[in-house]
Order: sequence, then C-alpha cells, then structure tokens
Amino acid sequence: MAYTANTAIAFPEGFLWGGATAANQIEGGYNEGGKGLSTADVITAGTHTTPRRITPVLEPDAYYPSHEAIDFYHRYEDDIKLFAEMGFKVFRMSIAWSRIFPHGDDAEPNEEGLRFYDRVFAELKKHGIEPLVTISHYEAPLHLAQQYNGWTNRKLIDFYVKYCEVIFNRYKNVVKYWLTFNEINILTMPFGSFIAGAIMPEEGAELGQGAKTDQRLLYQALHHQFVASAKAVKLAHDINKDFKVGCMIAYMCSYPRTCHPDDILLAQQKDNLSNFLCSDVQVRGAYPGFAKRYFRENNIEIVMEDGDEEILKAGCVDFYTFSYYSSVCVSADPEHEQVGGNLSLGLKNPYLQASAWDWQIDPTGLRWSLNNIYNRYEIPLMVVENGLGAADTVAEDGSIHDDYRIEYLREHIKAMKEAIADGVDLIGYTPWGCIDLVSAGTGEMKKRYGFIYVDKDNEGRGTLARSRKQSFHWYKQVIASNGERLE
Repeated sequence: MAYTANTAIAFPEGFLWGGATAANQIEGGYNEGGKGLSTADVITAGTHTTPRRITPVLEPDAYYPSHEAIDFYHRYEDDIKLFAEMGFKVFRMSIAWSRIFPHGDDAEPNEEGLRFYDRVFAELKKHGIEPLVTISHYEAPLHLAQQYNGWTNRKLIDFYVKYCEVIFNRYKNVVKYWLTFNEINILTMPFGSFIAGAIMPEEGAELGQGAKTDQRLLYQALHHQFVASAKAVKLAHDINKDFKVGCMIAYMCSYPRTCHPDDILLAQQKDNLSNFLCSDVQVRGAYPGFAKRYFRENNIEIVMEDGDEEILKAGCVDFYTFSYYSSVCVSADPEHEQVGGNLSLGLKNPYLQASAWDWQIDPTGLRWSLNNIYNRYEIPLMVVENGLGAADTVAEDGSIHDDYRIEYLREHIKAMKEAIADGVDLIGYTPWGCIDLVSAGTGEMKKRYGFIYVDKDNEGRGTLARSRKQSFHWYKQVIASNGERLE
C-alpha cells in the first residue's frame, strides 16, 4: 500500500526550528581566554580526496582549521543577530570542554571560559532563542588523550561528570536542553576513535584511520561514555528538575540492496549494531540482546564495575536526537559500487541522486528513520543535523543562489511533516551548519552547509565577512509559517 502526502497535517505549535553547529567548527580562539588544546586542535585540514592528519604536536607549517574556524569567539553577537533575523527558536551549539577545563583533569574550572558562554547565552536569551547544548561534540582536552588515552580510561568518567556539574550549575537558569555526547555511536568506527573517543592514534595517522585499536578497547571506551552519560542525566535532574537531557545518534539509514533474505537480515543487523546499540543503552538503560551476542561472538568482554548496570538504568535520557543526511544500501554480495555518507560507507542505490561529496540524497529515508526510531522508543525526537554540503558560488553582485540547498531541505521538511502525520512526536529541527563552518570530515570550508556565507577558503584565506544566501530568506519564511511555506 502506498502512502500519499497529507497536506492537512501541520507542524505542532511551539515546534523548535533552528540550526546546529559545534564549538570546534565555529569558535576559533583556540589559545584565547585560558582555553587548552583540544583533540580537534591537532587535526590538520584536508580535502575531498586528501585525508586530514592527526599530529601529536602542532606543526609550524601545517594548517589547523579549528584554530580560527569562523571566529564565532569574537563575532557571536553578530552571528546570533542573523539567527534571530531568520526567526530561530533554538540554536544547537556545543561547549568546548577545554575552554572550561583546559587539561580536563584540572582542580578548578577556567572562569574566563565560563564567562564566554555566559555572554553567548545572554545574547541568545536577548533574542528569544533557546540553546540546545551538546556537552561533548567531537573534542576533548588533548591532555586527556595524551595522558590517559582518552575514553579507554575509566578515570574520564569522573572528569566528565565534574565538567557537567560545573556547567549544569553555572547555566541552570539559561539552558534547558542538553545532549551528552555527539553521535556517540561513531566512537567504535575508524573515523571516530580519536574525534569521539580521544584515543591516541599511531604517529602520522590519517583521520579516517583513527587509532589502530581493537574492538574490545573501543567498546570498553564506549561503555565508559555510557556510564558518564547516565551519571550526567541523573546529575542534571538533581540540579534542575526542568532540565531535559537527550542522546545524539548518527543515524545510518541502511536498505537491503535486494529482497534476498540475506540482504534483509544484514540490513537489520546493521541497523541494530550501528544505530540501536547505543540508543538502547541510553534510552532503555541496558545493553540489548543482539549486542551481547555480538560481543560474545567477537571475543569482546565489557569490564563493568559493580553498580554500572544500575547507573545505566537510572540515567535514561528524556528525548532522542539524531543526525540524518543520506541513506545507503547493504548486501551480502560484495560486488556492488560503494558510496560515501555521514562518516560511513555503503552501497550505491540506483534510485537516488548524490551530492558532490557522493552522499546519496534520500528525503524518504528520513521519514522511514523517524518512524523506525519512534516506533521503538516512543519518546520525543529531534532532527538535530540535516543538510547539503555544496560548493557555493558568489555572484558578481554578491548574491548566492543555492536553490539546490533549498530543494534538499524542502523535501526533507516534507518528509518530517509526513512522519508527524504517521504519529511521530517530532519536537525540533536544527539543520547542520546553519552558518558556513569547518567540515568535520574533510576540514574544508568549500563544503558549505549554511544559510549564511562566510568569506573563507580551504587554506584559511578570506575576510570572514558574513552574507545571506538565498536559502537564508527561504528558511526565514519556513520558520515564520511553521513549515507551511516551502516554495
């Protein structure tokens, strides 16, 4: 039975429209205000074809895009004014852990770093924009990687919880929505061991390689993050009963390449292991049965301390958020063409077009994903990353016509609307990179997502001047009409 579009369904009143960023991709000011070096600060720039490198120390001739990023550190007031002009209800941002605790294991927090976020939150409040704060978004104090090998060490749980206690108390009257870890399920993948797990790589490693670490250590690091997240949830609720704390998953929508039963089963197994393992622990408070079988068959033994299972059960999240950019196919038959995606690879779907970075464009996959997630958990959902990375061209008159981005977002918003008609409790949408920022995967500026253009190129040259794209004005009308005006 085919479903048809239901134009009578509207986005709910109070729907949280906005945009999403991360500190290491927008802030800059890497050595200002008492900030320590983070793991993001030692990753060089790359391109679509040249991987980023992780350097154990800063190299004088290398370019590190996080050091200046787009200079939100000095320009946040003007940027927030632009967000307000679009009508943002919510702004997803992250706090740089190394701006609060420069080494991660410091006895006292850095007051200058805390005051910076005081000012950012005050500016958001002035414009009526709700902050949605990611506590750890692809960076950790570099010292924690070098001294403790990151999240492989259980000591990081206490360092993280101490960091949470400081920011929860400091911002308890200005922040309501928190996310514990960005795309927590990426940690066990090659791309994520360093950026998500702060696990030290071999010298000269490329970002896609990460640390050559066996799965046992990666899943142990992930367990430590689960415990830290659960402790943070309970702490947040103790500090302010009105706090809402969510998980954040890089949702990888995988279709079976054919109707062969082996392909069907493989797609389900990938959905379970890639997506639901992490969210089952964070939403339901326990490891699922399929994870226990996977651990058993791959000689992975999670070392738990007494009380860990009770901590996980007591620290379930209030809502579920995820990133969605594209879908891929999977098959038991290896003879198929691979394509890229959000930090992952899959098989080409012959029915889909792809972006310039080979990410397949699939709005229907978002509707499918929303239903798949909500039917499992039945808690409020947010799409906190979604967007099209593209090389924008500035016309002679300074205008930027990004109708391709508008088309991408329009179709995904329609898909969200259909999911709401299906019964999904969707409460917010924050497209990724609402202002052009440094790409996490490639370190480029050329791969742009924003409604706001930033004058900077892949080599770090440019004035950093901001300008409104065609999509800026389009998204403004989308928000003003609560998703009704999409033309």
